[in-house]
Amino acid sequence: MKILVTGAAGFIGFHLCKVLLEKGHDVVGLDNINDYYDVELKHARLSQLGIDKKKSTHFNNPVNSERYKDKFLFLRMHLEDRTALPQLFQKEKFEIVCNMAAQAGVRYSLENPDTYVDSNVVGFLNVLECCRHEGIKNLIYASSSSVYGDSSKVPFTENEQVDKPISLYAATKKSNELMAHTYSHLYGIMTTGLRFFTVYGPWGRPDMALFLFTEAILKGKSIEVFNNGLLERDFTYIDDIVGGVMKVIESDLNSDSKGDSLYKVYNIGNGQPVKLTDFIEVIEKILDKKAIKNMMPMQPGDVTTTWADLGNLKQDFDYSPNTGISVGVRAFIEWYRNYYHL
Repeated sequence: MKILVTGAAGFIGFHLCKVLLEKGHDVVGLDNINDYYDVELKHARLSQLGIDKKKSTHFNNPVNSERYKDKFLFLRMHLEDRTALPQLFQKEKFEIVCNMAAQAGVRYSLENPDTYVDSNVVGFLNVLECCRHEGIKNLIYASSSSVYGDSSKVPFTENEQVDKPISLYAATKKSNELMAHTYSHLYGIMTTGLRFFTVYGPWGRPDMALFLFTEAILKGKSIEVFNNGLLERDFTYIDDIVGGVMKVIESDLNSDSKGDSLYKVYNIGNGQPVKLTDFIEVIEKILDKKAIKNMMPMQPGDVTTTWADLGNLKQDFDYSPNTGISVGVRAFIEWYRNYYHL
């Protein structure tokens, strides 16, 4: 199939592109390569897909992969570009669109709200409009566990009311689900929202806990432990996340669906929340070095617990992530040491 992956230089988008290419699909990757975190890491991910950094510095300039030949095309572009994105859709005639692009981060949304509206709301609307006008019948997009807010009803189930977000990032992700429902209802587009739960693993984002903790511990610096460590997260390994996305891509589950049944939302998590203090202990054990903990209060927009109910994912796709935290953390640390030549 010919598949568009937005956010191709991002953590999840990169891994998804890699698996799609390994399975023989034709992939067009799109990313604006913004400076929210180290752009060199984004270029390094793209280099794994055969994209030369020197050839991908200009917006809207297609670059063929040196590694995957004519199977992978990369473009640097903003999702909210109302001229370039429709032209891309018109030219490439995608069969499936995977929207993994978004301005990520809960705390950053407190300081830079405009960025979240531009990318996550305006950009997503642009994607929906392109799907509508070019007859794309299958849109898969990244939502987030953050839509559940600070719900005390665990595990989180997809039929739970999620109309009380506690961060702008969460609000934009919930808006994506609402917008997707509208386009499924009005225009017959099959939309599948995937609520990802705390994704981690090799090539991860530098603003995520595992990256921050590993870096600080190795450098002998203190780590910030929020809510005095009284937090739980449903940490989900990157390969399990991509495995779930692939199940949706390759499924014909909804091929005969009509009306509101075209709209689906699924949790993708590990289904086993881990205490933050236990998570830190796993990192310490693998690094063979103790962390210097700076105990901090709860941060605005943060939540105490995330925990995915995987019943619907298991029922519809016979899929349940199962990578243990020790295995996943070890894989990340091995990548980290190799990437930074430690």
